Amino acid sequence: MSGPMCLDDFCGGWTLSRRIDDRQAGHVISAEGRAELVEGVWTEHVTMHLPDQAPITGYRRYLWRAEEAGISVFFDDARAFHRIALGAAESVDRHLCDPDIYDVHYAFEDWPSWRAIWTVQGPRKDYIMETRYIRA
Repeated sequence: MSGPMCLDDFCGGWTLSRRIDDRQAGHVISAEGRAELVEGVWTEHVTMHLPDQAPITGYRRYLWRAEEAGISVFFDDARAFHRIALGAAESVDRHLCDPDIYDVHYAFEDWPSWRAIWTVQGPRKDYIMETRYIRA
């Protein structure tokens, strides 16, 4: 299999490691944590490590909905976010949040381990965030 084939392939728990190259601020942030997909709700709990600061814990929640040949991802308030194409080794999409642009590249070549790479640019944003997910 070259990648996930349906929403159910993501169900369950994942460990995650994240690296954020914040080119605007000129530093790198790391994070680790856990993600989980249960009944169409994707949650992430992370601990972030910023230079010269105490660790920060964070939490995010997204809604994932199966659609033909993919997954539609929504913010937890049901606003559309982006789409994940399935059945291939990679998927790319773009989210426009004026004035910022969020480009995502999902890499499934090592499925069931996978990566999400976000490139974000805007007047006050310029970073690349790469997250690796490994089945828990």
